[in-house]
Amino acid sequence: MAGMQVNSPRRMRSSFLPFARPSLGEEEIQEVVDTLRSGWLTTGPKTERFAAAFLEYVGGRFAVPVSSATAGLHAALLALGVGPGDEVVTTPMTFVATLNTIVHCGAVPVLVDIDAATLQMRVEAVEARLTPRTKAIVPVHYVGQPVDLDPLLALAASRGLAVLEDAAHAVGTEYRGRRIGSFPTTSVFSFHPNKNMTTGEGGMIVTEDEGVFERASLLKFHGMDREASKRFSKEGSPRYDVAIPGFKSNMMDIQAALGLHQLKRLDGFIAERTRQAARYDAAFADTAGLILPARVPYPARHAWHLYTPLVDVDRLTISRDRFMEELKRRNIGTGLHYTAAHEFSYYAGRFGWAPADYPEAHFVSERIVSLPLFPGLSDADQDDAIAAVGGVLEEFRR
Repeated sequence: MAGMQVNSPRRMRSSFLPFARPSLGEEEIQEVVDTLRSGWLTTGPKTERFAAAFLEYVGGRFAVPVSSATAGLHAALLALGVGPGDEVVTTPMTFVATLNTIVHCGAVPVLVDIDAATLQMRVEAVEARLTPRTKAIVPVHYVGQPVDLDPLLALAASRGLAVLEDAAHAVGTEYRGRRIGSFPTTSVFSFHPNKNMTTGEGGMIVTEDEGVFERASLLKFHGMDREASKRFSKEGSPRYDVAIPGFKSNMMDIQAALGLHQLKRLDGFIAERTRQAARYDAAFADTAGLILPARVPYPARHAWHLYTPLVDVDRLTISRDRFMEELKRRNIGTGLHYTAAHEFSYYAGRFGWAPADYPEAHFVSERIVSLPLFPGLSDADQDDAIAAVGGVLEEFRR
């Protein structure tokens, strides 16, 4: 990092740099080709292999591969018994799927504000939000750091509440030396293309509870008690029963083919993301106009799903959105993760929430930006992003 100039003279990249891009190797490509040639495209032997490998990686007990983390959250909530009239405590600083799935179950989301520095749910504020109608708590491990699980699990156990970890950002994240997915909870992971590993689209429910595993397994595929591999293989039987009215949210072998090799590369991906995050931290350490991401105060492995500084709009003459537009003009892509969910029109209208109800989430929501961060990002590309950020901050500083 020696000699890097944040406020270097403006230069325009010749091509657009996206904020995220999946890193796919020849092994993934050949595994997909093998799947296509095998004639078994949907849920089958490779999905089973991937689920087993993922369980071994995270240290979990049961796994349910699904078509997306959103589908996984929905199935997991239902499998935990969440239904009409129940309340589910979560955070407003999350992708809206967290709240959408709660509402789809007929339940009511109850929000707890975040720590604006670490972006994690304020666990110490959860107890005050519990009522006799509370059924579950859904912490969100934001951008790759873990929520402080020990006090949260102790509180949930004392009240007989389920804990469903929204681990969409947290594949590879560790809390006090244990990987997310290994705790006595239910967790849902995402394999979207901008995540630390991908299956194209896809997700995984991991749970310690055999009953949750059985119910989620039924829910993900029409409530049928036999998957395709158990019906159409030589050893299977075409007859099946429908135990409950389920959905169509199974993972395909085409997706699992990617996951088998992405999982093997995951720790390397995280190491490279960590290196890039350190380069950003060093480059921006003394830069006015940015508030850098803070680390949680307890032992953790940050998976660095995203690098999300806050644009210090009080020290600039432009908004965060204009900041992003200026970077785009310089061929630097950014992401917005996220607008606080309580500020969307549906949720504000239905529950009467105002931005000021959760002031720290609102503060972050108006300032957060995701800078380019992915394993294939070269140092030269990252230097372009650093220089562009520095140029915008210098041009629009108060």
